[in-house]
Amino acid sequence: MTAKTASVMVQTLCVPCQCHCRYCLLSWNGRTTGADYARSEAYARRFHDWLQLHHPEVHFHFCFGYSMDHPDLIHAVDFQNSIGSVSGKVLMMNGMKFRSEAETDLMMKNLRAHGLETVNFTFYGYEPYHDAFAGRNGDFRYLLVMLKSAMHADLNVTCGIPVTKENVTQINELIELLQNHGVKHLRLFVPHEEGRGENLCNIRISEDDLTLIRPEYRCFMNRVYFRTEREWYMDQNLNEDGKRSLLISLTTENIDWIEAMPFEDIIHETEQMDETYYDKLPSFRKMLDLYGSPDDSRLYGARDLYQHYQRVYIKDHGLHLRDVIDERYCGSRRFD
Repeated sequence: MTAKTASVMVQTLCVPCQCHCRYCLLSWNGRTTGADYARSEAYARRFHDWLQLHHPEVHFHFCFGYSMDHPDLIHAVDFQNSIGSVSGKVLMMNGMKFRSEAETDLMMKNLRAHGLETVNFTFYGYEPYHDAFAGRNGDFRYLLVMLKSAMHADLNVTCGIPVTKENVTQINELIELLQNHGVKHLRLFVPHEEGRGENLCNIRISEDDLTLIRPEYRCFMNRVYFRTEREWYMDQNLNEDGKRSLLISLTTENIDWIEAMPFEDIIHETEQMDETYYDKLPSFRKMLDLYGSPDDSRLYGARDLYQHYQRVYIKDHGLHLRDVIDERYCGSRRFD
């Protein structure tokens, strides 16, 4: 399988999250692992400028987390915009600390004034279920406070809802509530199995579960992107030659030696990690032939289903591979 490097993302997981979501991609446990923000930002600036000069066809992004609630959020957004990173225009709002309505209004107004265009909120179900899933009492109500404030600040508002067997009966009521709050851009999606999301595999929705959602709301789920194993298996035109994004994750342990390496070497080393991993694994098409179940009616995104097969294949063949898909560490992301 071949892949072309399309982008580089530098991240430092140095900002805490106020939630402890059941499917946290980064397995947040209350302790930050990222390198110092100012040092990471300076490194990102140098990397961005070098890429612009030597590889202008490669996009560059910088991110921080576990949440986007940076202590100087306006400065962070200004920096993102100065390097053309997507987080300068679109911000994920889950995991923010509670603020008063006046403080929230001021935050949204300032974000809009500094170039932010869109804010995104994720709702896990109706209020009691959402708060339990997010691991924080009051989270649902505060998302609605932020949503209202964002609209008053003339920010675009988008909302995503992960659908499982546990919350599918709440989806109709939740969508109606969000639409009554003025939300026009909604998306239903199937949760990933990365990080703590692997624990949700037993509540993955099926085609039959979708019948519990009103027909006029089912269009919010992209059924070209989320398909059953049978549908993926029957697709004879899967694109196996995609692109990849390299992830350089700065931590307190690795930043010294990463800063000391030439950027070209960092790119080459991370690409080699990616190729060593995927050269040992069959393609998605071959994995479907090996493990695909034409009778399985549960829904998957292609990347998630392929990663599910990868774990099974690695275990079946006793392989010892450096994990390049854990988004806490340096690695890569492949996409069509």
